[in-house]
Parts: sequence; structure tokens; C-alpha cells
Amino acid sequence: MFDYHMHSGLSFDSECSALKMAQKAANSGLKEICFTDHFDYLFNPNDKHYLFTKEEHSKAYDYLYVDGIKIKKGVEFGLTPWDAPHLEELLKNINFDFVIGSVHYLESGDPYTEEKFWSGRGIKESYRDYLESVYNCVKIHNNFSVLGHLTYISKCKLNPTKEPVLYKDFSDICDEIMKELAYKGIGIEVNTSGIDLVGKFLPDKNFLVRFKE
Repeated sequence: MFDYHMHSGLSFDSECSALKMAQKAANSGLKEICFTDHFDYLFNPNDKHYLFTKEEHSKAYDYLYVDGIKIKKGVEFGLTPWDAPHLEELLKNINFDFVIGSVHYLESGDPYTEEKFWSGRGIKESYRDYLESVYNCVKIHNNFSVLGHLTYISKCKLNPTKEPVLYKDFSDICDEIMKELAYKGIGIEVNTSGIDLVGKFLPDKNFLVRFKE
């Protein structure tokens, strides 16, 4: 088994050392892992973003070794409508093995931490807002390996329902997202965190079957 979505203390949302994570992964029987720490530009260019430097990344991973497991270096880059040039610059600056492109922040607010994103509208309207933002971003960005957690919106902390995003409810916009990814040769991540939070992978099997088609 491989795990290509891991955040060490280099990410704003983790305090765990990369060495301890790699040791735990090896002891759990994983054969290969990739650290994909957050490199997030917020929707507003003037806000404080969640970034790391080349030197910080080098210190965390250049000499990381654990016997019995292959360790790769990646990044989870936060896609917005305006930061595509910053992704190109980052890729020139650091040699990553794998790049997850994820949409976390929207013009209508941060669905994970801001109540204003959810207020005054139904759950399906909120989900569509997120998916339309994803579509806009995948049209703009090119150089990433997989789209991260397509149905991320369902697991957000402030989601009032934790209902999973169902392909049948949003097949029109999801088809457009997947066609754009397929055209560019970009994959879709199967994010397992949804099992604990909404009872399904993010995205679930129906999305993956359609993407293969």
C-alpha cells in the first residue's frame, strides 16, 4: 500500500515530524509514501498565505531515510483563479516527485472555517459553488499530478450536514471537471479521510467509474 497525501510539521495543519510519520508508515506495512505538505495561497491575494521555503523543505526531507520504505517528496498546492504563475515558479524552485492540486479557498469564503460560506443557502447550492470553483481552477492550472479530494466540501468542519457529494446530483459540472482533467492527463486522488467523516472516499466509486469512462 502507498500513501501520497501526508502532512508533516512543515504544513500549517500538522505538528508531527516527518521522521516519526515515516517510521510509523514503515511499521504499518506501507511500501511507499510521499509527503505533500500544504502550499496554499488564499483566495484574497492580500491575505497571509500558508507557504514554506525551499530551505525549510530541504531541511525536512533531503536526508530523510527509514529502512524498508521508499520516501518521496511532493506538495499539496492550493489552486485559486490567480496563482497559476506561483505554481510554475514553485516547480522551478523545488524538484517535487508528485503534486496534488487542491481547491480549499473560494471567493464566497473558506468552507472549512467560515460560517458565512454556509449561511443563507441550501447544502446543494453550497456544494455546487465549490464544484464550480474547482472547474474554474482546473481550466486555469496545468502542471499538477492529481486533483485532490474532489468532494472535499462534504468533510469540511463547518458543513452542517456532512452529507457526501453524490455524482448523480452534480453530474453536469463533475463531468466537465473530469473531461478537463482527462484532456490534460491529470488524475484524481482517492482521499480516504472521508471514510471517517462522511462514510465515503473523496470522491467515491461512482466518480472514479465515470472518470475512467
